[in-house]
Amino acid sequence: EDVAFVTAAADPGFVYWAEHRGRSVVLAAAPVDVESALRERLFPGGGTLVFTSATLAAGGTLDYFKARIGVPAEAPGLVLGSPYDYARQAVLYLPALPDPASAGFPRAAAAEIERILAVTRGRAFLLFTSYRVMREVHGVLRDRLPYRCLLQGDAPKGRLLEAFREGGAVLFATQSFWEGVDVPGEALSCVVIDKLPFAFPGEPIVEARIERIAAEGGNPFASYQLPSAVLSLKQGLGRLIRASTDRGVLSILDPRLTRSAYGRVFLESLPPLPVTRDLRDVARVLA
Repeated sequence: EDVAFVTAAADPGFVYWAEHRGRSVVLAAAPVDVESALRERLFPGGGTLVFTSATLAAGGTLDYFKARIGVPAEAPGLVLGSPYDYARQAVLYLPALPDPASAGFPRAAAAEIERILAVTRGRAFLLFTSYRVMREVHGVLRDRLPYRCLLQGDAPKGRLLEAFREGGAVLFATQSFWEGVDVPGEALSCVVIDKLPFAFPGEPIVEARIERIAAEGGNPFASYQLPSAVLSLKQGLGRLIRASTDRGVLSILDPRLTRSAYGRVFLESLPPLPVTRDLRDVARVLA
């Protein structure tokens, strides 16, 4: 039945694609949106539903989350501040780097990361939006850094985290380490994010959602791509401060955060972090 459904590709509510995985070909189908299924199967239950997470709000509102899962706009919502004192516990370091689309970005990012790690003494998650850039930066730094360098893919996720928690290590990773990872204490004192985490527009589900929003007369960037990236960035930041005693630095290497009009939406969605372009401020927070 599944094979018949995928190969027929007849349900307009789904997106269908095929992809190579090694010597295999995978046929796949996924719903473009989930709100209709949730309205049908979950919401009519008659009870009270409470949706809660540290990363539901984008731009200070819950509008994006409500629209994505079909919660009525009039449903009550509450956005609470963080219990952590980010102004005291953390700092946002924004170095001046070239545009992330430029050929020189990976090497410039590697050089800046080396300067940051000299201040933080390793103890960092280096989170990348693509495997290619992750591997390129790792290739530049692995023999230059005096810290244990862990690379996503070299070992299972649990083993990498176990090694990282021993202290003094640097982890090169991608999307799978942006959420659901908990390393409290000094072992993780720095999170570096190479680019604003916009989803790849050619990915089948992302492309289908963009096309649907545009066909309905909406603005895919403002209503879907931007808030989705904001929530991903907040999840990345959430790896850093896990307790009231934690201290650390978040560094975003993407200059679009301050040069673009939409960068303000990202900044306003983050906790009230002090912002600096001076590594000496980073050293003061960690001290």
